[in-house]
Amino acid sequence: MLRNIPANHPRVRSLQIREHLVEGFRNDIVVEEGLIAHGRGEGFDYLIGEITTKEALEAMKSAVALIMLAERPVISINGNTACLCANEVVKLAELTGARIEVNLFYRKFERELAIEKLLKTSGAKKVYGVGSRASETIPELMSERRRVDPDGIYTADVVLVPLEDGDRTEALVKMGKKVVAIDLNPLSRTSQKATITIVDNVVRAMPKMVELANQFARLQKSKLQELAHGFDNSKNLQMSLQHILRGLKSRD
Repeated sequence: MLRNIPANHPRVRSLQIREHLVEGFRNDIVVEEGLIAHGRGEGFDYLIGEITTKEALEAMKSAVALIMLAERPVISINGNTACLCANEVVKLAELTGARIEVNLFYRKFERELAIEKLLKTSGAKKVYGVGSRASETIPELMSERRRVDPDGIYTADVVLVPLEDGDRTEALVKMGKKVVAIDLNPLSRTSQKATITIVDNVVRAMPKMVELANQFARLQKSKLQELAHGFDNSKNLQMSLQHILRGLKSRD
């Protein structure tokens, strides 16, 4: 049961997110390690000012365009993302034609089923990667995340990986896939190895990406290609770091 948080509390949104994650933990969607990972990400969110920066917005535009241009896009979902953004995941999948696949580092069948149920309650018609459906493996990856759906991540050309760990991002890129990451840490291996990195909180990024996908439905393919292929991830990450440094210096 979610605790009542006063609407005028200065950290109301942050506390609400924590409550949702704890509830997700009680419902076997989130694991203990996911709670720790959220705390680490929250620290980086402080550094960027808990806002969607112009660098993040530019990355989102390119990312949404890339997903819309893809032939076999997939949105990869872990427990934290499902807990915080299930509705947005389903909406983005519908708008872009992407498939949704559950892929977990701490894999347990009951947990996969709980996440699948949450996604379907949020409107997903089909969820990939649950149980025996994850019958293919990502080469050179030893964690449970190596197990993927042959009709999902394994044959995808573009994979959106919110809240990712770097080894799978690197392995997917080696397979020739384009990877879009949402990661608050611009120095992480995920951020550095992804094709496009959105340095933002997933709870801000996913609704904005849904909004952009709605807008981009009216764009010509040539404009989408311009947005998708004109993006420099290394430069964008450097600009994100500069944003953090400027914020720190302004506190002197």
